[in-house]
Amino acid sequence: MRMIVLFAGTMAAVALVFKWRYRILNTLLAIGFLRKFAVQLSMSSPSIRRIFIPWMFQGKSN
Repeated sequence: MRMIVLFAGTMAAVALVFKWRYRILNTLLAIGFLRKFAVQLSMSSPSIRRIFIPWMFQGKSN
C-alpha cells in the first residue's frame, strides 16, 4: 500500500512539473546567478556552442 501511495505521489509531482515546466523555468531563470550558471553550463558543451554561436552572429541577408 505504501508503494502505491509513493508511486501515485511521484507521478502526480511529475505531471505537475511537466504541466508547469515553462513557468518553473522562467521563474528560475529570473534569478540572476542561476541564469548565469545555466548559460555557462550550456556554453561549456561543444555541441551546443557549435549550434548557437553561428546562429547568434549571422546577419540578415536580403
